Amino acid sequence: MNPVKTGLLGLGTVGGGTATVLHRNATEIARRAGRGITVEVAATLDLERGKELGLDSLKLTADATEVVNDPAIDIVVELIGGYDFAKELVMTAIENGKHVVTANKALIALHGNEIFAKAQEKGVIVAFEAAVAGGIPIIKAVREGLSANQIEWIAGIINGTGNFILTEMREKGRSFDDVLAEAQQLGYAEADPTFDIEGIDAAHKLSILSSVAFGIPLQFEKTYTEGITKITPQDVEYADELGYTIKHLGITRRTEKGIEQRVHPTMIPKSRLIANVNGVMNAVLVHGDAVGPTLYYGAGAGDEPTASAVVADLVDVVRAMTSDPSNRVPHLAFQPDQLADTPVLGMDDITSAYYLRVCAVDQPGVLAAITKIMGESRISIEAFIQKEPAANADTVDIILLTQRVNEGDMNHAIAQIEALDVTCSNVTRIRVEALN
Repeated sequence: MNPVKTGLLGLGTVGGGTATVLHRNATEIARRAGRGITVEVAATLDLERGKELGLDSLKLTADATEVVNDPAIDIVVELIGGYDFAKELVMTAIENGKHVVTANKALIALHGNEIFAKAQEKGVIVAFEAAVAGGIPIIKAVREGLSANQIEWIAGIINGTGNFILTEMREKGRSFDDVLAEAQQLGYAEADPTFDIEGIDAAHKLSILSSVAFGIPLQFEKTYTEGITKITPQDVEYADELGYTIKHLGITRRTEKGIEQRVHPTMIPKSRLIANVNGVMNAVLVHGDAVGPTLYYGAGAGDEPTASAVVADLVDVVRAMTSDPSNRVPHLAFQPDQLADTPVLGMDDITSAYYLRVCAVDQPGVLAAITKIMGESRISIEAFIQKEPAANADTVDIILLTQRVNEGDMNHAIAQIEALDVTCSNVTRIRVEALN
């Protein structure tokens, strides 16, 4: 049987890794797919890139539109990233009847609904395993391996840069700015790290996971996003004292009111396996009603780990190319006419436990005033720490750990605490999840 011909859009880190893995493991991949998979052409602005990869015979072009319009290409692999041009290329490929594999989480999160609708119309497949958590096959696990379950919630460390920063802050007591600078030097963070440290990258991935888990349309714009820039070494220390670790989590949960879809710093018990995922590694905890909790761990980025997911998608597409489109695994796990209109909740409607750090004047009655506000707001305090003031200081940190409460009620209580004459700055709030 003739090999399946692919065209790569982009030959950078992931594109280069994909070309390398396809070449090195060609025999094994053909055994698994039932046919060979070859790279017919790759689009790149660096026309010497093939030599750098040791793939001298690889045909290169600087014009990506040549690839998506080439009648010989069966599958287009989009690895250039970004929004507009990538979308244009993918939509053209689909219009031309080509299957698509992509690692572009931003493209899927923002334009996936439109892309999948066009793919359904044209009877082609759009595969995107590599768009979430790099080499971890989390999309396949949720969409296929756990298809017998009602997914109850997912919590994931899905951005390696943020996890590296928080790990260094915890293990070495370093400041956020200091660790960020090192992450940039090591290549873990971009020169503009906004997408990583403000949670936007994680929100792209979470919106995809949420849709696959709960059978709802992609709704990135409704994902609550909060970064890690305000986490201090003191917060990391206090969390440890209370038996918790701070992680930057993406959390999506099915509730009676709707779907929670949120990315923010989260305190989790140190005893949880996911609390011990360190450095640039990723991990996703999925809780199904039948299977219970399952944990998926691995490299969330990098050339060959991500290429592993890209090539796995290629194998799946090749296996399914000749099948009836109505019998293929749906893009978002549920048949298109079975997607639900379950609402994504605003943050005022979610419930969580909370860590609060209050800077207050060191004088009698302060703690009583704060606890009075909490009591009037029907917020139960599970633990508190009142630190000794520093030498010659007239302020002190008061640390409160609450039981689960509605976020709207917590916002009201925090506003009242900040309005007290004895508080000296905004209250620091970190959500707490038991993940049990």
